[in-house]
Amino acid sequence: MGFVLSVLYFVTYYLTPATLFGPFAAFHIELILAVLVTSVSLLPLTRSFVLKTPQSLALIGMAIAVVMSVIIGKQWPGGALQAFLGFIPNAFGYFLVCLHCNSTKKLKILVLVLVLVCLFVIARGSIEEIHGFSESALLQPGFAGNPYVLVMRNDAGESFYRLRGLGEINDPNDFGQLIVCVIPLLFMFWRVKNASLNVVRVILPVSALLVGVYLTHSRGALVALLAVVVVAARRRIGTLPSLVVAGGLLLGAMALNFTGGREISAEAGSDRTALWGESLQLLKSHPLFGVGLGSLPDYLGHTAHNSVAVCAAELGLFGLYFWCMFLFPTARDVLAIASPARVSEGQPIVLEGERYPQEARTVEEVDKAEVNRLGRLMVLSLTGFLAAGWFLSRAFVMTFFLLGGMAEVVFEMAFRREVIAPRMGLLRVLPRAGVLAVSLIFLLYILLRTVHLTS
Repeated sequence: MGFVLSVLYFVTYYLTPATLFGPFAAFHIELILAVLVTSVSLLPLTRSFVLKTPQSLALIGMAIAVVMSVIIGKQWPGGALQAFLGFIPNAFGYFLVCLHCNSTKKLKILVLVLVLVCLFVIARGSIEEIHGFSESALLQPGFAGNPYVLVMRNDAGESFYRLRGLGEINDPNDFGQLIVCVIPLLFMFWRVKNASLNVVRVILPVSALLVGVYLTHSRGALVALLAVVVVAARRRIGTLPSLVVAGGLLLGAMALNFTGGREISAEAGSDRTALWGESLQLLKSHPLFGVGLGSLPDYLGHTAHNSVAVCAAELGLFGLYFWCMFLFPTARDVLAIASPARVSEGQPIVLEGERYPQEARTVEEVDKAEVNRLGRLMVLSLTGFLAAGWFLSRAFVMTFFLLGGMAEVVFEMAFRREVIAPRMGLLRVLPRAGVLAVSLIFLLYILLRTVHLTS
């Protein structure tokens, strides 16, 4: 029951209650669903590993940062509850995945659901694009298109269509980011020496998702997709050849008008880098708790289009620290399960602090290659999210927390079957999260200085 309700919760998040429940959405079905899934999660929570992960503490810290940013940064105590209720449904995704998607089969079902969500939006948007818009509609002031299609103008002033979803993915860039994250996960269904089945279960859906990325005309999604290609290819052909392949794909994408007639260059992105710089200035003036969750447009006129810059400016160093405290152990554990050197064949693991090896215990046989394969796919998915997130303000979306939960589920399955060493302890995570936070701010600063010197 918990797994079914969790999946329904995720689908409702991405497709919106109005799409799923129609007129019944007026009864706040999503709140009823949240109460139900919470009630069935309380008992599993007492037996789960999730509270032992550093990410759980990080989410609590982020929730506190969200509240404090509004109370202190915005000086609006009455808005703290609203900000908290806006953050919690996203963070809740991490706990639901860890609690209820605790097997390979359930992870695959979750991936399949995400694929179907993307295909649904692609189909609806494609139908709207086929019907098109009249010239008179395009000339109307403020006309933005239909729910699944956004009408914009490119660098030449020409109108073009961009595919988008609803709710939290109602921006083409956000929807493109979701698709890029889902594409690597689809290869969980790949089976060696089964070409016909692979075509149906992997090749065709991936092709449809790539069409969806194209229809978003998202430059950030294109960069993220190329980053995934580089990381995936470098293991087989090396770093330099993979960069060459990515460069060729970029030229091909530009020839096919992937970006809708908008350039990818430092000059074309100067408006975004200017927003990054202004965000750092806000961080200097509001260093501890930031200017308040969602308040960046009030200062800059726009969001910063960079997840690190937005997190730092809106939640301050306090919020950025806990965001990095979620990211660091997630990335560390994903890299661990992806590494053949760090995943054993099932010998007993000596836990930290133990003086003598444990006696061998009877456990379910684990395929080391499968653990590594799942780990590599998670690495690619997380790479896509972070690469796109460098150009988007999506620090607190559910997709991030879903990927974190999926990574910890795979790690926990490997750990319980004694094929991998334990997670990094909290006392070791705490200082490393601080180093990561400072490093990200420093990286952002160096990039801004580089762009300034070369412009």
